[in-house]
Amino acid sequence: MLVAKAGAPLDAVQSIDTMPLPVCTYTRGGKRDKRFATVADYGHCAAKKMDYYGFKLGLRVSRAGLITHFPLLSARAHDLHHLGALIEGFVGTVPADKGFLDEYQQALWLDLQDTRVITPVKSNMETSPEQVKLVRQTKYWRKLVETVGSQLSERFQITKIKVKDLWHYQNRIFRKILSHTVGIFLNIQNGNKPLQLAQLADF
Repeated sequence: MLVAKAGAPLDAVQSIDTMPLPVCTYTRGGKRDKRFATVADYGHCAAKKMDYYGFKLGLRVSRAGLITHFPLLSARAHDLHHLGALIEGFVGTVPADKGFLDEYQQALWLDLQDTRVITPVKSNMETSPEQVKLVRQTKYWRKLVETVGSQLSERFQITKIKVKDLWHYQNRIFRKILSHTVGIFLNIQNGNKPLQLAQLADF
């Protein structure tokens, strides 16, 4: 597997995020849309100010931009409830956005599997100089997973999959993530910056 060959699963720093995967527009959801009736759900994306019917795609990304884990998640549940699924089996440092901010869970996962989740803190929260330093040091990697999500959405059209059953839906997602992985791997092999996929068009 290309991800394993590049050593990405062993990277001690992997950032996480989720992205909305609409199956249809909000107004066509529910009883009027029969696709994935037992698994899809209503969700809200605050970043895009969007209500939708579908799923969330979880992303865990290495510092090279390679996707190491991509669970299909409930659209309705808040990102914080997906933290366990996103860091499953991972030991190391996990930069994340404020959607994963919860001091109790951060302490719990650090104790359970030695996984340190680093998130920015709210302005009214007390924080230590060490926490401020860690947030600053991991800011670039926290933004990296957002870049990967944007590439999947804009370049690979992962939010516009049109199929009628879950098997084909998951298969299409896998193929798009595989295409992204091949692009990153080729850039690494050719000495390019990993996420500059446009450079591959010159080959």
